[in-house]
Amino acid sequence: MEPITDNKISRRKFLQLCGSILAGGTIAGLSGILLHKRFAVPDETVKNSGVNPKGNHFSSPYKLVSSIKVPAFIEAFELAGGLIIAAASNNIFIYDTEGSLVNNFAVGSNLRDIASDSGNIYLLFPTRIEVYNLNGDWLRDWEACSDRSDYCSMTLTPEALFVTDAANKNICKYTHGGNFAGFIQSPDGFIVPSYSFGITSADGVIYCSNPGRHRVEKYTPDGEYIGSFGKAGGAAGMFCGCCNPVHLAAAKGEIITSEKGNPRISCYGTDGKFRSLLLDSQALGGGNTAYDIKISKDKLFAAGSNTISIFRYDTTQAAKTACSDCKADCPLRKGVTI
Repeated sequence: MEPITDNKISRRKFLQLCGSILAGGTIAGLSGILLHKRFAVPDETVKNSGVNPKGNHFSSPYKLVSSIKVPAFIEAFELAGGLIIAAASNNIFIYDTEGSLVNNFAVGSNLRDIASDSGNIYLLFPTRIEVYNLNGDWLRDWEACSDRSDYCSMTLTPEALFVTDAANKNICKYTHGGNFAGFIQSPDGFIVPSYSFGITSADGVIYCSNPGRHRVEKYTPDGEYIGSFGKAGGAAGMFCGCCNPVHLAAAKGEIITSEKGNPRISCYGTDGKFRSLLLDSQALGGGNTAYDIKISKDKLFAAGSNTISIFRYDTTQAAKTACSDCKADCPLRKGVTI
């Protein structure tokens, strides 16, 4: 099937963009005192934030190694083994790791997120979930548990599918077959000013953004609240603007966050301790919207506009940042380049 391309933007991206512009205005309006406090700090603090202590400017420990161009604006993407699955303009595009198109099939409009496991592709729409195989064959679908739902993001665990609902401000849990299994509510309430309601999972823990409260919350798969981390602010290790973080990704012992307004990608331990800023707006390609992120082994994938960029840790660049001193067993530092 030939890919369909146009320049339309979804309601979700429109609202994200509006929120990003507001956030950008907030950042631009920081007082000189705050900016001075952010940059005029001791060398060790600067290094821990990912800033070069010699030049007082950001140095990323990651290097762009390749990129994949998609025919239209990327609404969501996912990694499935050795494949990259991207949704754009009512189409699903499946690429191999070299960027060659493997398959393409049409889907409905206003897609919000993608998840995949065992050869199945789960597509999230505002009020339904659809499941396809990698050949593009429809397998099943089901409607949202509420007529007033406005689904945003999802994550798969071996036992269940978890979906964030921006309208009802909760997390919905389903079996892989589509049976509703319950709600997860934040003990303080989710505040969701725009479509920044990210979710991911790793090692039996569900991680979800509470964007209006500028933090990431942790839950068991049964919905028990474990804790949270994060606070509002423009400095590295804080979440700025009206509603951040937007996207989350998880690896062994690592939580990666992606923000809008001043797009940047940061690394935290699963205990919530800030480790380092990984990529700033310049390294990512600029703009105001958050870059969707995924992790696979030692590679970090970031999607923005119609491009999926692939980054790898670089020892020379990392020597200027906190990543060089980090003692964590981080998969993103495996197979480093020289």
